[in-house]
Amino acid sequence: MPDIYGETKGIKKVVLDNLEQLYEQSVPFGQTITNEIAEAMAAITDQLNREVAVYINRRGNIVKVSVGDTNTVTLPKTEGRRGLNRLSGIRCIHTHPGGDSRLSNVDLTSLKTMRFDMMAALGVHGGVREISFGFVSGYIADDYELSTIGPLTLAEFTQIDLGYLTNQIERQLESKDITSMTIATAERALLVGVERQGAWDVTDSLKELAQLVETAGAEVVGAVSQKRSHADPALFIGRGKVQEISLIRQEMSANIIVFDDELSPAQQRNLEQLLGIKVIDRPALILDIFAQRARSHEGKLQVELAQLKYNLPRLGGQGLVLSRLGGGIGTRGPGETKLEVDRRRIRSRINDIEKEIENLKKHRNLHRERRQAASVPTASLVGYTNAGKSTLLNKLTNAGVLAEDKLFATLDPTTRRIKLPGGREILLTDTVGFIQKLPHQLIAAFRGTLEEVVQADLLLHVIDASHPQHKQQSQAVYKVLQELGVDTKPVITVLNKSDQISNEHTLERLQRDPASIAVSATTGMNLEKLLAMIEDAFKTTMIDTVLVVPYNDSGLISKLYDVANVNSVEYNPEGIHVAVSLAPEQFERYKKYVVGDE
Repeated sequence: MPDIYGETKGIKKVVLDNLEQLYEQSVPFGQTITNEIAEAMAAITDQLNREVAVYINRRGNIVKVSVGDTNTVTLPKTEGRRGLNRLSGIRCIHTHPGGDSRLSNVDLTSLKTMRFDMMAALGVHGGVREISFGFVSGYIADDYELSTIGPLTLAEFTQIDLGYLTNQIERQLESKDITSMTIATAERALLVGVERQGAWDVTDSLKELAQLVETAGAEVVGAVSQKRSHADPALFIGRGKVQEISLIRQEMSANIIVFDDELSPAQQRNLEQLLGIKVIDRPALILDIFAQRARSHEGKLQVELAQLKYNLPRLGGQGLVLSRLGGGIGTRGPGETKLEVDRRRIRSRINDIEKEIENLKKHRNLHRERRQAASVPTASLVGYTNAGKSTLLNKLTNAGVLAEDKLFATLDPTTRRIKLPGGREILLTDTVGFIQKLPHQLIAAFRGTLEEVVQADLLLHVIDASHPQHKQQSQAVYKVLQELGVDTKPVITVLNKSDQISNEHTLERLQRDPASIAVSATTGMNLEKLLAMIEDAFKTTMIDTVLVVPYNDSGLISKLYDVANVNSVEYNPEGIHVAVSLAPEQFERYKKYVVGDE
């Protein structure tokens, strides 16, 4: 029994039989269509009020029949010639209920994408009223050029010599140097968001998603959204919205759909089956960006770990292919399916990576313990991605860290020494940026790196004050800090990029909190004041005092350099006067050298 493609649910058997009978008809060589086929398609369209499409090959045989709705019809994939200098060898003829035969943008996009010999539309309303058609007429500026003709009568349409037309087109295409390199192969993404009460404004969230898509190297061709109180368990969005997306993605020639929220494996699988193209969510997109930007061995391991944990529950999405028995000696246990083998391999790899990350964590802890033993205060830069943390670190320490106007330019932590105005030295660490809806797999994988934040004595929360959503970004950062259990640490709010804010009242309002300061890491504005604030913050955790060390205990001076900030040393007759900044526990140890303190 021949296949009927598209929306066949609810169609009576007698109508399905009529659709199947179309396969039995054929078209004489060189002719576009016969009156019998056109009238049979029109009769079915009038009966169903739905679009009907047929694929006809160059031998005149109908190779595929599909049925859709009043708006569009799902076009099956073609199996004709796919050389870039050749047409597909298939003509697509379909109906338009309502009588208007003009080709839609979806029709023209499909014609270009699938390189049909011809795309024709029969305007049907009580029979065939008119016909319009389009064809590839050339190749200009790295793209196929299209031409349209019509409306025509059925008699005029059947008189067109299709064989001559396709021969002329292919001769012209063969004279062009069309290669796979000249055809744009970049991913074209259509964005999908859901508006919920109490969440980010969906327009703003989709703008950020567009930045992420562009950072990942794809082109954004459009965005759609839907207002819903809760997600649909099967499709995340409504079925009607899925049909709308199907139309838009054809019109925009999108080859990937990106959702602004995390999809369950079942939702992702169902959407891909209905839309016929790749569907990913925000977590997968962020993981892809992290994979591109990881430079250090540990960073790459952390990204791989997060990707494996994300993909493990999604293995079943590849359907029956993974349900076949695995082959090869030593690749499986008794009766183990290939899906189970893949899962076992992923779990084994996850275990290996976690062990390696744990070893790297121990190595990093040794460095941290040495810093703590030396009582060197530490501060960590935290904040939303692209807030300017790396630029600020470079400006304060000449660290030479990569600083780009891109999301997630920094993945690996960088620690540098910095001298405060009073002479005290501290360590300043740049960390990975946060983002709203940050995948929990990433937080778990990067927990070792984020321990620099956990162990810090002071947090510098860097905010892009010029960003219209800086408040929401700040809330997203605090949400991650809460997950890390460090939201109670002392914080200085650094309002970066303040040079881009022209309204003085806005700046004054932003700096109402005494623990905040407006700066510009680019111009250097107020960076000296920031250093003074950092110094004041550490004064609450460090004790400044002067020790008088007897000359017979002069070996103590070298120990003080290891465990404290030595601000000055003076050699006086009564002993060596050492001005130091000590942690409370170290102060108790050297308290006996403080003058007047017994």
